[in-house]
Amino acid sequence: MAAPALLSLSPAVSRHPHLLFSHTHSPRHLRLTPLAASSSPSPSPSPSPAGGGGGVFLSPSALSQLDALAAFRYEHTFPHGSLTVRALTPTDDAEAEVLVRLLASSFSEDVRWAPAQRYAQLLAFVIRRYLYERRGLAPHAAVLVGFYKPAAAEEGGEGEVDGDEGEMACTAEVSLDAVGAPGAPPTPTPPLEFPYICNMTVKTSLRRRGIGKQLLKACEDLVVKMDAKTRVYLHCRIIDEVPFNMYIKAGYDIVQTDSILVWLSLQKRKHLMRKELPQVSVGSDVQP
Repeated sequence: MAAPALLSLSPAVSRHPHLLFSHTHSPRHLRLTPLAASSSPSPSPSPSPAGGGGGVFLSPSALSQLDALAAFRYEHTFPHGSLTVRALTPTDDAEAEVLVRLLASSFSEDVRWAPAQRYAQLLAFVIRRYLYERRGLAPHAAVLVGFYKPAAAEEGGEGEVDGDEGEMACTAEVSLDAVGAPGAPPTPTPPLEFPYICNMTVKTSLRRRGIGKQLLKACEDLVVKMDAKTRVYLHCRIIDEVPFNMYIKAGYDIVQTDSILVWLSLQKRKHLMRKELPQVSVGSDVQP
């Protein structure tokens, strides 16, 4: 569904994830892009020393936000099961590997120029490195993962189960400020100082169950609870009707649309969309 500072998929819940992969066609060339420059109000975080894995030094305020991010949970119950969304932490190595496979599988769905399995293996290598760097930017950016547990009547289905949490069903990334912003966001370019939702996708076998809608709400809930600016941006390709309709129903408006000239670079045209989240007083809880 939306994008980070590494690879670039288009934002789509139903079929096309929006990883920040920069891609072209025939064949697609993947390249890591640099992280966004650290340009935030004082006291400003600064990049970690060499070998620090893309992390930043944290102020007391940022440390408090880091605790809030670790405690973040978004839960929703469907007639067919339940969904729990939380942030991926630096110690979630097993979960990170499941997430790498989920993203690689999602992005390789539409590849026609090479065997999807081989392409997914290439993507897995790039995504693994990307996730390592992005997790080091917490609490300025967060990778959210959603776990689905079917209702009793549906138990016994396929899927990778991670302990008591259930099957990893979906993921999204939220950049909360300029420090955590993508290094190379897709066009039309969003203002980097505002929250930005990207790399949003739902596992193929669990789509069309309302999980994408709740994942989007979880992203918005995180923005509010992290006390970030409440104007949120994301991208959606023009051809992706299902996620586009979901965004419209959720209150997002089109801010700008790619010029038709983007076709010259073999990219699909995209909408930049925006939503003003309701102001919530500090200390209040936002319910799903």
